[in-house]
This record gives sequence, C-alpha cells and structure tokens, in this order.
Amino acid sequence: MEKTKVRHEVLKMRFEEVYDRFQKGILTTGEASELLGVSVSVFYRKRVRYEEEGNEGFYDRRLGKTSPHRAGDAEVKRITKLYEEKYRGFNVKHFHEFACREHGLRYGYTWTKTQLERLGLVRKSKRGGDHRLRRERRPMTGMMLHQDGSTHNWIPGLGYNVDLIVTMDDADSEITSAFFVLQEGTESSFQGIKDTIEKYGLFCSFYTDRGSHYWTTPEAGGRVDKHNLTQVGRGLRQLGIHHIAAYSPQARGRSERMFGTLQNRLPKEIALEGITTLEAANQYLQEVYLPRHNQQFTTKSKEEKTAYVPWIGGDLNEVLCHQEERVVQNDNTVSYKNLCLQIRKDDLRHHYVRTTVEVRHYLDGSLGLFFGNRCLGRYDALGQVQEPAQHLQKVA
Repeated sequence: MEKTKVRHEVLKMRFEEVYDRFQKGILTTGEASELLGVSVSVFYRKRVRYEEEGNEGFYDRRLGKTSPHRAGDAEVKRITKLYEEKYRGFNVKHFHEFACREHGLRYGYTWTKTQLERLGLVRKSKRGGDHRLRRERRPMTGMMLHQDGSTHNWIPGLGYNVDLIVTMDDADSEITSAFFVLQEGTESSFQGIKDTIEKYGLFCSFYTDRGSHYWTTPEAGGRVDKHNLTQVGRGLRQLGIHHIAAYSPQARGRSERMFGTLQNRLPKEIALEGITTLEAANQYLQEVYLPRHNQQFTTKSKEEKTAYVPWIGGDLNEVLCHQEERVVQNDNTVSYKNLCLQIRKDDLRHHYVRTTVEVRHYLDGSLGLFFGNRCLGRYDALGQVQEPAQHLQKVA
C-alpha cells in the first residue's frame, strides 16, 4: 500500500508540472497527453477532476478499499487445501484446469498461481531463458508426422517404467496416435503409423530418431544407411512415405517439448484415477486424456487444406508387418522363429520345395505365407494352420 501511495505522489507531481505548462499555453492537449503517456480523453478526465476536487481528485478512489471481486479467505483455504491434499505435484496450469472443471474454481490462473506461491506450495518460476529459434512448422497437416517413444514412470501404480509411443502432426501438433507398450520397437512403430493412416489417410513424410528399429546405422553416431532398410523403412517405402532421420535432440524439439508436457500431466492424472494396469492406462489415454489434450494443445495450421490422402490400397496389415524370405524344405514346410509352418496341398502346384517364399508376421502375432502375391497359408501365433477358407486367399 505504501509503495502504491509513493508511486501516486510521483505521478501527481508529474501531472501538476504538465498541467501547469498546459494552463500557460506552452503545451497543447495532445502534447500534454503524450508527455503523461495517456490518451487525450484520460487527460481531460484527470484535468476536470483536478480542477473540481484539487489534490484529492487525482487519487484513485479504489485505494485502501477491498475489491468486491476479491476471493474470501474460505475460498483461498479451500483451493490451497485441495492442491495440498489431492493435486500435490501438479503444475499450476494443470491444477487450475482441474480446479475449474472439477471443483468450480471461478478465479483465474494468475490468482491461483499467486496463492500457491504465497504458501510455498509451488516454487516461483524464473523469468527468461535461452533465446531459441524454432523450425517453421509444415504449412499443411499430413505433410510431416513425428514419431517418438519415451520410457518413463507413466503409470505410477504399476511399479516399473513403460514406453509411451506418440505420433504427432508437425503442422498443428495434433497427436494422431498414442499408446503405452512394455518396450518400443518395430511393432509399436507400425501400430502408430497404422492408427494414423486408418484415421486420417496417407501422409507425405515421417520424421524419427535413428533408433535401430527405424534405421540401420553402420557407425555409431554416424549417418544412416538409406539403402539397407529396416522393417519400418521397408514399410514406409512400400507406402510411398518419405522417411527423414533426425541427427540431434534439438532437431526433434517439437516432440521433446510435447513429451515434457505429457510427462508433467499424464502420470499425475493416471495416479489420480487410481489406475494400476497397462490396459486401464491405455483406455484412459484414448478415451479421456487424448481428446482433451488435442483440444487444448493443437494449433491452427497455416493452410486449411490437408496433405492427407485416403488409403485405398487394401489391408494395411499386409504392409505394416515383418516380412522375411525363407526357402521351403523337402517336406513342404517353412521354419520361422522355432515354428514349423506346413504348406497345404493345392491344385496349382505339386509342391513348393526349394522355392523362396515370404513369411509375414502380423501385429496380432498371426502369420501369413506368400508365394509372390499368392497366399499359401495363414497361421496362428503357434504356427497352427487356420481355417482352409482363409489360407487360399489372394492378396493384391
């Protein structure tokens, strides 16, 4: 209060000096207003009050009075107690969203932050930071998708870390696919790509780190081999999607910032819901968190048009799967990962001995055996032949 009064005294002295020069005709109304840093109408109101009431007319009548909008002590106590007992560890913005949505808080973010800082429940944030220039976003959705995984204590009640696999559009930061898995790998990469294509369509390029399931890197820390493709690289090439490798964490800055947001929010919400299993966490992620996250953090792309193209190429599972060649043995069987896949007799060939066939290992664990584009058989995860009607199916 004392600092406010001192400030007003300084402003009053400045006003009196300018007013005196205005009265003597040295300054015009516009010049006087400019010197005081106010508009002409504000200077006029201050001048009228000063002429009618003298020094008392200059002071703000709100000084020393409690604002009618001020929160009562009971509300302050309720909100700070709520944070301390239920939302401890949430950042202020995250807590403020929950308090407004779930507990009827009517006051703004700044008020909430001030109350929590005043009681030492959160640390005061430092202003400023390093000056960085961000890479320009792609102008249209579907031009570039990011994919990355993060190992973290995402499900506190689980007792061990799991991986969160996120696929995100560069143009507007919308998360097109996200799910928890025990360990990141080829299958999780395929799943994120499949989810995105099924929901939005084919995209133009795919931006990832140089993990071994994405790229083959002959020398540690060196350039990737764009000719010796991994299963993910082969699948992307088959779909006509350009694969781009990132060579530094800074190059993946948008993904890194997004994971920072997720790590700060998602584990706290999962713990708040009492979730302790991978299945329940994935259900909460899909049904509750992701729609809310995308609504809040998605930005508007520069162009309203989209670069996504509808997928009309048949079953995506036939592309986004492990594909390996094998030679058929003398008993018309194929060995694959300790399984013996028996080729059934058909009417087109007497046998397939010594021919090269392709084994496709699908995301659900089942397998398919192909000679060119012709399906010779389909098998469950244990290598048992499935229904005869399926094993003769042709795939374009």
